[in-house]
Amino acid sequence: MSGHSKWSTIKHGKAVTDARRGQLFTKLTREIIVAAKQGGPDVEANFRLRMAVQRARESNMPNHTIDRAIKRGSGSGPGQDQMVEATYEGYGPGGTAILLQALTDNRNRTVSDIRSTLTKGGGSMSEAGAVAWQFEQKGVVVAEAASGDAEDVALAAIDAGADDFETDDLTLHAYTTPDLLDSIRKTLEEAGASIKSSQLSMIAKSTVPLDDKTAKQALKLLDSLEELDDVQRVFSNADFPDDALEEYQSKG
Repeated sequence: MSGHSKWSTIKHGKAVTDARRGQLFTKLTREIIVAAKQGGPDVEANFRLRMAVQRARESNMPNHTIDRAIKRGSGSGPGQDQMVEATYEGYGPGGTAILLQALTDNRNRTVSDIRSTLTKGGGSMSEAGAVAWQFEQKGVVVAEAASGDAEDVALAAIDAGADDFETDDLTLHAYTTPDLLDSIRKTLEEAGASIKSSQLSMIAKSTVPLDDKTAKQALKLLDSLEELDDVQRVFSNADFPDDALEEYQSKG
């Protein structure tokens, strides 16, 4: 598995277990509210809401918190939400491309926070479209196979229509078109795999390998961007060496 995909796996694990759980829940709640507001409260009929709820459950968000967010987004709960979606682009250490998805009620604040964080971390803000073309939307299912079954599970995903896959020991990343995300997830579950996450993601068409020093700087910057209140997701085309990822994981 590439250092790019390993970073995604480690990042997900850190997000579920670290001390910033409250901030994570706030971001997940926002995603659910916006999804329900745009597509209605029916989880089965609203694909984006279904993905948001799955992500919340994977992060161990309580069901009553999820239900309250859905009601709030659909207008049947308290509070008025003026959150809007925005995408920002920039460059990180080593010339890596960074794509950020945000939910904000104040674009000026969000732009200022992102620009400041990028600059302090050795990066820079870019114009719209400067790096977005380097990414494409994919459905990504991360699963853990039973001992010795990783290749069989991967082949099951390919048979079900997955575009590609990567394996590392028992961890599998299956990539698919957005419309097949649900069916690939179900196929992997039926094949006996334990689903760690399934979501729509922006995948880099090609990656930029970094040396240890630059990788550590880039990882610190990406973490700082993800900690911003308005930033929902951060994507990068950086490919990290194993040593840098091991150190990053040890700081979990």
